[in-house]
Amino acid sequence: MSEKHQPKEERGAFGKAWEDQKKQAKKHHTKPSSKTKLHPRNPHNAPYDLDLLVKTVPELEAYLTLNVKGEKTVKFAEPQAVLLLNKALLLAHYDISWWQIPEGFLCPPVPGRADYIHYIADLLAGSNFGKQPIGKKITCLDIGVGGNCIYPIIGTHAYGWNFIGSDTDTRAKKSATDIVANNKRLKGKVEIKLQPNMKDILYGIIDHTTKVDIVICNPPFHASREEAKESSLRKQSNLQKKAVKETVLNFGGKGGELWCEGGERRFVSDLIRESKKFAQNCFWYSTLVSKQSNLKAFQDALEYNKATEIRTIAMSQGNKSSRILAWTFMDTEQKKAWRAERWKQ
Repeated sequence: MSEKHQPKEERGAFGKAWEDQKKQAKKHHTKPSSKTKLHPRNPHNAPYDLDLLVKTVPELEAYLTLNVKGEKTVKFAEPQAVLLLNKALLLAHYDISWWQIPEGFLCPPVPGRADYIHYIADLLAGSNFGKQPIGKKITCLDIGVGGNCIYPIIGTHAYGWNFIGSDTDTRAKKSATDIVANNKRLKGKVEIKLQPNMKDILYGIIDHTTKVDIVICNPPFHASREEAKESSLRKQSNLQKKAVKETVLNFGGKGGELWCEGGERRFVSDLIRESKKFAQNCFWYSTLVSKQSNLKAFQDALEYNKATEIRTIAMSQGNKSSRILAWTFMDTEQKKAWRAERWKQ
């Protein structure tokens, strides 16, 4: 269903913001901008408070330098600096006291991960008369929670949601479980599950009695180890402003985090196919889509599977653009019943 065919009473704040953007674009004879700043509620919009971050994680101080303006900045080309920066952001802003990830696992960029959560909250608000559903009655399923447990940390803090995190990697499951166990405010709010079958996404994690308000997913984008390595090398070369021939710790990630057979195209297609089987178990499904060229195929697959509404939400962090693809199979009456049961405050 297109935005203009969405029931008026369900548009809410999200729909109004989009309509306003389209009106402004029409006024200036341009298309709505696909590049924006971080989400307005993202606490990382302002420059980093490096004094606070160093106080939180003292080891970070060794990885600070001065930019051309003589201002303090982080040595972003050094993997340990990136790891310590993101650790400091989590400890300083998300009310946790302990966070570690196994060696070789992907270090998440906290500001970008927070953006996904805040845009998803807006998506839910758009189906709830502009009011964000909050609290422990709301359950979010994070497909591929990873060893960093990043989305549950942010989502429980920002909106009080409960989380189910799934992963196919036993080390990732253990790491995420350790993070939950070592942070009091996460206990009882985050459940980590092992996906026992590498070919399944939802099967084995939820069943037809499960109720999930939103599914989020940061899929493995690349189709092979080689493709992922080339992307990592380009990133490091850009940061260091010179050719880099070997990947280094925390930029590479590992299988399941950055690559899988068939890459993003296959993974998201499989998620769409499985989501149809659990059409009435989740209000909104969503996934990040890295490659614009894949978007049309996913939208066509959703239409084929009779999704009642499909949304594409543009995001931008610095020079990087990405998008959230979201869909639901529920009709107006089913949405109304879901809201009354789970979202009524």
